[in-house]
Amino acid sequence: MKKVDHIGIAVKNLDETIPYYTETLGLKVLKIEEVASESVRVAFIDAGNVKLELLEPMSDQSAIHSFIEKKGEGIHHIAFGVEGIEERMNELREKGVRILNEQPKIGAGGAQVAFLHPKSSFGVLYELCDKSGLKG
Repeated sequence: MKKVDHIGIAVKNLDETIPYYTETLGLKVLKIEEVASESVRVAFIDAGNVKLELLEPMSDQSAIHSFIEKKGEGIHHIAFGVEGIEERMNELREKGVRILNEQPKIGAGGAQVAFLHPKSSFGVLYELCDKSGLKG
């Protein structure tokens, strides 16, 4: 694990939530995009040493929708920046960590991502986030 890349926060509505981060806290929105594979709309917020990823469900089938229904809005996951995501996944599997994805998926910004099962991580959903193949 190289660093905390971002902290994912589940929200019901980006348009209602973003002003809290920008106007109240004085932070800056870096970008907003849709991640069709996860059925979410995300906004990345610059919080200085880490990004916040606000996640709004785009459908009732979204995992974020289910999360909000069960637990309400709030912290959803912590993402670690990694390089060589498939190798990291294999290393973690060898150490007994359950991974929710067989293969990395494409996440926000085109990064390769995979999630560690919270039951393997003392109740925390961790994401591996590999941006090493991206330009820029």
